[in-house]
Amino acid sequence: MIELPSYHAIAALVVTVSMFVAFARGKLSVEIVSLMTIAVIAVGLYFFPLPHATPTDGLSIAFGGFGHYALITICALMIMGRGLVVTGALEPAARVLERVWKFNLQVGLLVSLLIAFFLSMVVNDTPVLVLLLPIFVALASRGAMPASKTLIPLNAAVLIGGMATTIGTSTNILVVSIAKDLGMPDMGVFHFTKIVLIASCVALPYLWLVMPRLLGDNSVELPEQRRFSTKLRVGAASPFLGKTIAEVEKQLPGSFNFDDRPEGELVTGQTLKVSGTHEGFEEAVRQLKGGIAPAWVIDRIGRNSVSESEDVVVSEMAITSDSRLIGRTLATSGIADLHGVAVLGIHKQKRLIQQELRDVRGDIRMKEGDVLLVMGLMPNLQEFAQNDSLLMLDGARELPRRSKAWLAAAIMFFSIFTASVGIPFIGKVPIAISALAGAILMFVTGCVKFDRVGRALSGKVIVLVAASIAIGRVVLESGAAEWLGQLLALGLGNLPAAGVLAAIMLFVTLLTNFASNATAATVGTPIAFNIAVELNLPQEPLILAVLFGCNLCYATPIAYQTNMLIMAEGDYKFADYLRTGIPLVLLMVATLSTLLVYFYGM
Repeated sequence: MIELPSYHAIAALVVTVSMFVAFARGKLSVEIVSLMTIAVIAVGLYFFPLPHATPTDGLSIAFGGFGHYALITICALMIMGRGLVVTGALEPAARVLERVWKFNLQVGLLVSLLIAFFLSMVVNDTPVLVLLLPIFVALASRGAMPASKTLIPLNAAVLIGGMATTIGTSTNILVVSIAKDLGMPDMGVFHFTKIVLIASCVALPYLWLVMPRLLGDNSVELPEQRRFSTKLRVGAASPFLGKTIAEVEKQLPGSFNFDDRPEGELVTGQTLKVSGTHEGFEEAVRQLKGGIAPAWVIDRIGRNSVSESEDVVVSEMAITSDSRLIGRTLATSGIADLHGVAVLGIHKQKRLIQQELRDVRGDIRMKEGDVLLVMGLMPNLQEFAQNDSLLMLDGARELPRRSKAWLAAAIMFFSIFTASVGIPFIGKVPIAISALAGAILMFVTGCVKFDRVGRALSGKVIVLVAASIAIGRVVLESGAAEWLGQLLALGLGNLPAAGVLAAIMLFVTLLTNFASNATAATVGTPIAFNIAVELNLPQEPLILAVLFGCNLCYATPIAYQTNMLIMAEGDYKFADYLRTGIPLVLLMVATLSTLLVYFYGM
C-alpha cells in the first residue's frame, strides 16, 4: 500500500491539470494562462515552501524557466531560422519542393514527411525542424497547403524519425545512459530502429491522410494584391530566348501577365509590356533574366545597401493631388537621378485603365491616386515621398539579402553539424551551445540585424516555455512524479505483458507531455527497471517502452521544444495539438507495445 501524496505533490498535480484545462478550453490566451501558472507557483512556494527549501527557492523554480537553457536554445534557433529567411538561403530548396507540390499536393506532403522522417534518424530532430520550418512557411505562401495544415504533421514525422536511433534525440541518449548505469548492456545506434520503422508504416499514413484534415486553415486572408504595369527587358542570358510568348508564360507564375503579345520569338533586349504583383515580378525577372528597372539604378541601390549596411526595401506609394509627378511618365520624371530609387511599376484603378493617356512611346502618364511600386533604401524612399508629395502605404517589405544567403546557410550547417556529428577531438556540442554560436554568428555577419530580433521571437512561445519548465520542476521536486510511478507499479501485477508495456509507455507519455522529456526519462527509466525485476519480465523492452514514451510528445505544445517552434508559425491553439496528437499517441502506444511483445517473445 503506497502512502498518500504530500500536499505539495497534490498541489503540483492540481496546478498542472488546471493549466491543461485552461489551455484546452481556449477562453484565455496562451500568454495569460502561462503567466498565471508561473504566478501561482511563485506565490504558493513562497508562502508554502518545499521541505528543506526557503521561500526564495520557490521563486527560482517559478521564474527559472526564463533563464533556462531550453528557452535560450529555442530563441537562438528562431534567430537562425530568421537569418535563413531574410537572406533567401532556402529559396533553392523551396523551389525544388515547390515543383513536387505543384505536381500534386498529396505527393508533395508525402515526400516532405519522408524527408523529415529519415533526416531526423541521423540528425538531431530540433535542427531538422529548424531547417525545414521556413521552407514550409515559404511553400504555403506560394500556394501549397496552408502552414497550419502541414507543420504539425511535419513535426510529428521529425519526432517519430528521431525515435528510431539512439542519436535521434538527446532524450534517447539519456534513457540509454541511465539504463547502462543500472547495469544493462549498451545499445547501438540502430538497436531498435526496425521496431520504429515498422511502427512508422502505421503512423505515416495517419500523418499524411488524416492529420491535415483535423487541422484548420489558420492562414490570414490577405487583401487582394495590387497589380502593377511596367516594361520588362529580356536579358541576354535568358533561357527563354528563341521561344514564343505562349511557350514562356506556361512556366511563369499566374500572378504575372504579358499585356502585349508580339509575334515571333523572344530576342535579347526586347521590351515587353507586362503586369503583375510584386511577387510575380520577382519570379518572372528571376526566370527571364531580365529587368523591370534600369540596370544602373538597381546596381547603385545594391552598392549603397552594402556600403551603408541598409536593407533594400520595396514600398507602395500613392500619388497625391499636389505631386509634381502628375502628367509625367517614368522616363520624364527623373526619379532615379534625383532620389536614387527605382520605380518597378504603376498601379491604376481598373475603371481608369482604358482611359489612360500615353505619350508617343506608349509610356503611361501618372495621375493622382496612382500607386507606384518603388525600390530603394528606406532613407531614400522617405526623401522621395516627402519631396514629391507621395503617401507611403502600409506593406513595405525588405528584400532578401541574397549576398549573405550562402553565409547564412553555412552558419546553419555549422550549427547542425556540431550538434549532430561533432567537432574533431571535442565531440558533439550541446544543441544549446551550437544554436547560441550560430545566433551570434548571424548577428556578427549581418545576416540578422539586432533591431530585427523582435520579428524572429514569439512572446507566446517564450512565456509558454517558461511555464512548462516551472511545471516540470514542481512535478519532479514535489514528489508528484515519484508518487505516480509508485501508483503505476502497484496496478501492473495482473496485466499481460503488452498491457504492462502500454501502461509504462502511457505513464511516461503523460510525464513527457506535461513536464519534460528529461523528467520523464529520469523518473521513468528506474521505475521500468524495477517493475521488470518485480514482475520477472525482460528489462530491455520495458526500458524501450520508456524511451518510446519519452518521444510520444505530440499532444501538447509544452511537451517538446519543436512543438513550440511551430506554434507561432502555424498560429496553433492548444486544442489543435490535443485533437491531432492524442489519436497519434494511442496509435503509437498500441503499435509499439505489440511490436515489443513480438520481438522480445513476451
